[in-house]
Amino acid sequence: MDTLLILAITTIVIVLIFEYTNGFHDAANIIATVIASRAMTPVQAVLLVAFFEFLGPLLGGTAVANTIGKFITLDDIDRVLALTIVLCGLLGAIAWNLLTWWNGIPSSSSHALVGGLAGVVMVAAGSNHVVWGFGDLLHGHLNGVAKVIVALILSPIIGFWIGFLLHKTMLALLRGAHPSINRDLRHLQYVTSAGLAFSHGANDAQKSMGILTLVLLIGGFIPTFEVPFWVMLACSLTIVLGILSGGWQIVRTLGFSIYKIRPLHALDSQMTAASVIFSSSLFGAPVSTTHVVASSIMGIGASERPKAVRWGKATEIVATWLITIPGAALMSICCYLLVQTFI
Repeated sequence: MDTLLILAITTIVIVLIFEYTNGFHDAANIIATVIASRAMTPVQAVLLVAFFEFLGPLLGGTAVANTIGKFITLDDIDRVLALTIVLCGLLGAIAWNLLTWWNGIPSSSSHALVGGLAGVVMVAAGSNHVVWGFGDLLHGHLNGVAKVIVALILSPIIGFWIGFLLHKTMLALLRGAHPSINRDLRHLQYVTSAGLAFSHGANDAQKSMGILTLVLLIGGFIPTFEVPFWVMLACSLTIVLGILSGGWQIVRTLGFSIYKIRPLHALDSQMTAASVIFSSSLFGAPVSTTHVVASSIMGIGASERPKAVRWGKATEIVATWLITIPGAALMSICCYLLVQTFI
């Protein structure tokens, strides 16, 4: 078995490990409000989310996979080096995911992936091998890293204001309603949490689908960048396994540390996040579920009682967002330098 094949298989395994960490890291983002509002038990929430999460990558198209798989270009360098670069980028993203998960910090797997890959590509192959897209952005075209960053920046802002306006509207519609309405609001969360899980699968799992397809293309196993069905299936299964593992520290952060979640807050947050994430998937824009869910909770809290929002915790989360890309980049660069010492 030659070096290229061994490296390709290793990288594929690492992609699936990243998808697994993405699953248990982001599972908390999906089920936090469901559990905090007592709409479901943790077991019920995880099983429901796992089922619809599985369907997301299979039925949600491949627009996000195309965006992620094409923001770095490694077709003009040695295949072994190219696969090594992708491998180290993934290892950096995984290391960052594990570090933030261990500390209960709801950071972005999307940011970690982009930072990890872009960082190691710049060091190992040069910045010209990253499709930055900032020049095209000036002419109104979104592609490359610019498309990723614009989506990651705008999505939480949109999530905040949609959550703010939606909650204001729901409060007006339900003004004077009997407290028993909370039972119906809890039941409705079976639908909204399923929608959020589907949208998450349609967006997040596609990121690994894109990288896995890139690995196959670099290795010469497929002629063009087209996501095979088995790649969709493998990423779907892996992210579901990660979700079944859960990320309970982050549940506490999102579900209890930003704002006191009641059934209406949870319902509005789930509707907001699902709509923002799925709309982004249709446009091929990779977004962070962590960002969107957290910002929707902040928007909902701000629309009702701004002083009750724990802005200190929110500030900590925002600070983590800002350091994730450089942090993951640094870890991937360290992985690459370590690998180089053994070659």
